[in-house]
Amino acid sequence: MTDALDPAAMREHYRSTPLDEAGLPAEPMEQFVHWFKDAAAGRLHEPNAMIVSTATPDGRPSSRTVLLKHFDDRGFVFYTNYTSRKGRELDANPRLSLLFPWHPLTRQVVVTGTAARVGRDETAAYFRSRPHGSQLGAWASPQSSVLASREELLRRYEELAGRYPAGGQVPVPVPPEWGGYRVTPETVEFWQGHENRLHDRLRYVRVQGEPGGWRVERLAP
Repeated sequence: MTDALDPAAMREHYRSTPLDEAGLPAEPMEQFVHWFKDAAAGRLHEPNAMIVSTATPDGRPSSRTVLLKHFDDRGFVFYTNYTSRKGRELDANPRLSLLFPWHPLTRQVVVTGTAARVGRDETAAYFRSRPHGSQLGAWASPQSSVLASREELLRRYEELAGRYPAGGQVPVPVPPEWGGYRVTPETVEFWQGHENRLHDRLRYVRVQGEPGGWRVERLAP
């Protein structure tokens, strides 16, 4: 281990414009739009990539990177196999967190809330917009299941490609076990890095009876 890199010596000194409460919009999704546009304009690799963390009812956590596919005032939407680990955990315990790690901008957005399946019409509309190969992949992969080999996965894909060729008259149907989740946020934290670890952390908290339904609080970094 003598040649191993020392992570304790890896440091970045962030220099950013302060994030001030007075400049925030009343609702978190409007602020998210601003930062999401900045992430896209900054040419970040897959700015819609987010870490989705779930847990079993007895508190065993798991995390993975998933792509955000839609967001609006109702929340954040992503798609997956409902029989995957995250799908099974969300069905048993719908509480989860999302993390957008926009490191090149020294920003993060952390969302906590609850997930619910989107309607089948919404799922079907998105599925039809996916590339043909991705449609086949949704059928080929029994997500989170143990495979004997990669060849097994490729064989399943090739069988499907023969059944539903690209440009063929028979469209790829939506897998019954595949669909979307909409995350309704309860808190949305905007993290902006600064020098000397004096970061800004402004968190929207959903509160019934508050103007706009949200309260903003500043957290110590």
